Amino acid sequence: MATQRCPGRVHFNLALQQANTLLHDGHAWTGFARAALGDTRRALRSGSDLLVHASCSFIRGEPALDPLRSIAQVIAECEHMVLSSSRGGIVVRLGYLYGPTSQDLQAYRRAFRLGRPYWAGPRDALQDHLHHDDAIAALLAAARPQHLGQTFYATDGRPLPFIEFMDGFAHRIGRACPMHVPRLASPLMRMIVHEEHMQQTALSMPATPPQPMVPDWSPRFSDYREGLDQVVASWDD
Repeated sequence: MATQRCPGRVHFNLALQQANTLLHDGHAWTGFARAALGDTRRALRSGSDLLVHASCSFIRGEPALDPLRSIAQVIAECEHMVLSSSRGGIVVRLGYLYGPTSQDLQAYRRAFRLGRPYWAGPRDALQDHLHHDDAIAALLAAARPQHLGQTFYATDGRPLPFIEFMDGFAHRIGRACPMHVPRLASPLMRMIVHEEHMQQTALSMPATPPQPMVPDWSPRFSDYREGLDQVVASWDD
């Protein structure tokens, strides 16, 4: 579902969030531009009193190459549509999402248990991450009339490389030494992993948390290790 409503006639546009994760191989970006722009236009026509537009924090890394550059431009265009419209809105740039309901993360669990390697990206490329529960809390906190026309961030506040994040996940499901696809194999891997994902894992964010964060909100899972512990524990239940 692209959008959700909550009491008080607030409209949350979540159309961009299906692709806003490092846990898919890039396939979720297929057809993204048309869908994102169309869903944002429909959100602007909603009869709500307040529009909260969930965007993506990775555009602060300013991708320099296509296809990720074009994707970032579409994301920025959606933000501009919201903020410049006559009705106005609030933009919240979310970190890369993860959580127990992620089918992509569950697919990684199966792959790790089979001993399959994964595309990990560089060890020095920092990314913003955010647990699903914290994303929901941040969007609800941002939905205030006094925030109209503003852009906020919601991340766990500790940028770290995808390889560190995924190795940490692998350790929690019993894979002590997860295997990484060698960088030299990238031409062959393009038959399996989309270029968008390779570019995302290589796109580094600044080491400092983005600002401004959503007012009166702080992440419950500011340490990704605690977030992953919660994910695995929920599966065990």
